[in-house]
Amino acid sequence: MRHFLDLTDASGDAIAAMINNAQDRKAARAGWPKGKADADAPLAGHVLGMIFEKNSTRTRVSFDMAMRQLGGSALILDSGTSQLGRGESIADTARVLSRMVDAIMLRTDDHEKATEMARHATVPVINGLTDRSHPCQIVADLLTVIEHGKTLPGLELAWLGDGNNVLHSILEAAGLMKFNVRIGTPKGYEPEAEFIDLARKGGALVTLTNDAREAVAGADIVVTDTWVSMGQEHVDEKLSAMAPFQVSEELMSAARPDAKFLHCLPAHVGEEVTEEVFEGDRSVVFDEAENRIHAQKSVLLWCFGKL
Repeated sequence: MRHFLDLTDASGDAIAAMINNAQDRKAARAGWPKGKADADAPLAGHVLGMIFEKNSTRTRVSFDMAMRQLGGSALILDSGTSQLGRGESIADTARVLSRMVDAIMLRTDDHEKATEMARHATVPVINGLTDRSHPCQIVADLLTVIEHGKTLPGLELAWLGDGNNVLHSILEAAGLMKFNVRIGTPKGYEPEAEFIDLARKGGALVTLTNDAREAVAGADIVVTDTWVSMGQEHVDEKLSAMAPFQVSEELMSAARPDAKFLHCLPAHVGEEVTEEVFEGDRSVVFDEAENRIHAQKSVLLWCFGKL
């Protein structure tokens, strides 16, 4: 049984297989209705239980559509309408759902909830987002990067802003797929050291700087995320610290001429990125969003041992 709580639960070869499978399945569906099942319907009869303790658009829709396209189905639980919201333990929820569905996707705050779910479940558990990492997003990001003509080994990726869960998963990917990461953050907002060490041990070159332009100089890919996550405190202080790291056209001019801009969405246009960049020719954020479906399909197939 395979859980997918972090990218390091899979190998670099497994991530590559996911990306290749996603490309092939996406190409095979060209022109089809979005709800039509893939020709082989590899997850026919399978049900994914999705638990949402945090708001979601892309994760919710992409996993639902992924299961439909793979021939299966999905059902949704949230804390407000399930017994999780009334104090039933993660352990008991995992054991009950394991007898009722074929896999569980959890989108929550504390990463420990995902690990506890995996400890007690007898079906695969997938991390749909926690405060520690966001692995499914990064599979979609890597797919998008490759679609736009980039090669992962040796790629120069620049990150601007908060050292958050998305960056943690990017660093995991860097070690697995052998690309380099330049991190531009204000002092005090760096990613957790364990993820930097993990990337470096995998062979990635990771540099940290408090200068946004230095981070972006010569980059193939420029990535940012919202500066303030749901429920965070000290908002004004954080926004002030992040302001020099806004991705603008002037900042993008320091990257390679063919550099692409990524953002996992939702975006606060005018904060972490200007409208000019977000709506510009180098922005691939909506390709990236669509690719959540194709990436999720490959993650699911890997978890079920079909990749």
